[in-house]
Amino acid sequence: MTEKKGLSALEVLKNGPVIPVIVIRNPDHAVPLAQALLAGGIRVLEITLRSDAALESISRIRSEVPDALVGAGTVLSGQDLQAVAKAGGYFAISPGLTPNLLATARQESIPLIPGVASASELMLALEAGLTELKFFPAQAAGGVEMLKSFNSPFPQVTFCPTGGITLQNYKEYLSLKNVACVGGSWLVPADKIEQREWSAITRLAQEAVAGAAGTF
Repeated sequence: MTEKKGLSALEVLKNGPVIPVIVIRNPDHAVPLAQALLAGGIRVLEITLRSDAALESISRIRSEVPDALVGAGTVLSGQDLQAVAKAGGYFAISPGLTPNLLATARQESIPLIPGVASASELMLALEAGLTELKFFPAQAAGGVEMLKSFNSPFPQVTFCPTGGITLQNYKEYLSLKNVACVGGSWLVPADKIEQREWSAITRLAQEAVAGAAGTF
């Protein structure tokens, strides 16, 4: 297995209470967006592989915004994970876990944070030695009550719930002892990115960080 020389999955999840789930369609938006989020107090950035600009955006942020911890979401295959590592991503987040993805993760130097939605999927992740997981799709899969139920049989697991997380409910998730952070797209509205309203995104980040302060 390749030695993990960078951040661990736990270090990624504990670097901030909110991880923005970002879709970038123009790589020229990547650096100013990252700078806007950093100015608002958010350091960990998840760039989803839902556009052709994602990998270049990760590379630009890694090169030009060194204080940001940029990684990828929507990592669906071993090839995706390899591409993220090559682009300079610090981590890879997947909606699920497959044998191919796990095998590749064991050979790569960046941590994989896979998604689970049930106890059986969680147990498979534990068998693979993974204890930092994405709970996805959080709201549809049982939300806060499901995570509360997971805590007793799986106290060693740390979660980042994503999917249906909003400004209205994120504090409830963050109050749970087995949740390190949440992932949400409300911090990075597509229209604000397209219109380059970076100050508005900084304000959204500041609001989220300030609101999270009283939940731990």
